[in-house]
Amino acid sequence: MKEPEIRHIEDFIKSLDEKELRYLYRLIVERLKLIAQRKSTIAMSRFNIGERVNFNGPDGREHSRHIFRLNKKTVSIKTIEGELWNVAPGLLKEPSY
Repeated sequence: MKEPEIRHIEDFIKSLDEKELRYLYRLIVERLKLIAQRKSTIAMSRFNIGERVNFNGPDGREHSRHIFRLNKKTVSIKTIEGELWNVAPGLLKEPSY
């Protein structure tokens, strides 16, 4: 945003009372959730069930596994041993062969 626009927004926010600020806060939180959901949906659309993907586990090691299920916010990945991992789609990478 341009500098004059930022000042205009700052002045507007300073003019609000508590009730108006709480309402604005709820609107901002809802908007941020929609943006995050859109990003997650876009990231999720890159993958298919059965596809092999790479990701870094909590131990820092890279794992290569198959997608078992596409959930609302995460991707379930199943290991050969039957272990399930729920991973955010933004953390998955296509394997480099």
